[in-house]
Amino acid sequence: MSMVLTPMGLRFAGRVWPCSIGKGGIRADKREGDGATPMGAHRIVGTLYRPDRVAPPAPWAQPILPGDLWSDAEGDVDYNHAVRAPYAHSHERMRRADPLYDIVLLTDWNWPDAVPGRGSAIFLHQWRRPGYPTEGCIAFRRDHLRAIAALAVPGTPLIVRG
Repeated sequence: MSMVLTPMGLRFAGRVWPCSIGKGGIRADKREGDGATPMGAHRIVGTLYRPDRVAPPAPWAQPILPGDLWSDAEGDVDYNHAVRAPYAHSHERMRRADPLYDIVLLTDWNWPDAVPGRGSAIFLHQWRRPGYPTEGCIAFRRDHLRAIAALAVPGTPLIVRG
């Protein structure tokens, strides 16, 4: 069962889920900081959740703990990987004050062998509101994201077409 991003939303599990994409559109030449959602054939490689806010959305989901970060430091060996605080390089906090990362599906975009500058932290996560663009991720309504996370398994294909 594949996920396919279409102009109408994400086609998955027999339905189309409304979603938001990156403010930079869909790009084949994704670069760090361009706000684009990367075009191509990807896979879901993990699911994370905030155990202080939500129940695990799937049996294989891992908790987001205090100090969990994601490196977006192009020059560091840990670029586009999960890291722990303290971490002196540029990073994104996985335990956010807002609910956007209460549930996160990780993709294999530029991972595990990250190429510096090709983009980092391309996730499926909760949207701010309908139509509000992301920094390159694919974002959903909270209840839809929970349902998608419950249906997805490690290795689920994610196809992003331009």
